[in-house]
Amino acid sequence: MQTAHTVSQVREVVRGWHREGLNVGFVPTMGNLHSGHISLVREAMARCDKVVVSIFVNPTQFGPNEDFDRYPRTLDADAAQLVDAGADLLFAPSVEEMYPLGQNQTWVDVDRLGDYLCGASREGHFRGVTTVVSKLFNIVQPDVAVFGEKDFQQLAILRRMCEELLFPVKIVGAPTSREEDGLARSSRNGFLDDSERKLAPSIHAKLQALRTDIEQGERDYEALQQRYTNELNAAGFEVDYLTIANARSLAPAAKSDTDLVIAVAAKLGKTRLIDNVSLAVVDNH
Repeated sequence: MQTAHTVSQVREVVRGWHREGLNVGFVPTMGNLHSGHISLVREAMARCDKVVVSIFVNPTQFGPNEDFDRYPRTLDADAAQLVDAGADLLFAPSVEEMYPLGQNQTWVDVDRLGDYLCGASREGHFRGVTTVVSKLFNIVQPDVAVFGEKDFQQLAILRRMCEELLFPVKIVGAPTSREEDGLARSSRNGFLDDSERKLAPSIHAKLQALRTDIEQGERDYEALQQRYTNELNAAGFEVDYLTIANARSLAPAAKSDTDLVIAVAAKLGKTRLIDNVSLAVVDNH
């Protein structure tokens, strides 16, 4: 596996691959890799001749009171995992390489989709995500980019961005990777203490139970949201939101909607966890 730290190095390698007629897959990450990330790399490898993985903790998607400074940076261990997985190129730029003029004045912002769920409480977060992913797409020039479905809103926003800005990149959503007890894998899970780690899987169990309620005919979405929010709070979580949403617009679901996502964000101690489940409502009567 090659490692590059500059934009020019990445462009040179990828240009060579494209000249050979090879297609390129891309997996953007913030590092501190776990098996969920590696599953994204393998998905890209299954679809493409060459795979680039970026590791960059992007400052513009963190709010002023969020965990940018304590976000784990484990580049050597991450690189070893990527070698084992079979990635072809690791791009690990500095902040100065990605933001060469210092404070950014050019932003990519997707309207409306970012108004709900995480976007409602993390002002500027998705603007930071779409801006840095646009930069990365311009650097790497991938044919395919793979993102996890764990962050459903991010995936929806990046798909819209690519569609509207005419990026020639196919966005692939890979299923959420989970621990045996159902907890969605996340770099932030390492912040959980032992008692919090034992409680954390109940967030997914509640989503599954709520989905079952809807599948069995319950349609008072506001009451369901309130009930399950109360249950999670009573169990020890601090719920930011638990929303039954239209899977396309991310707006609160109407009874006539057929494609739904149930999404949650909640703090457990100091750790913010997100998860979601999707469902198709077959009968609205």
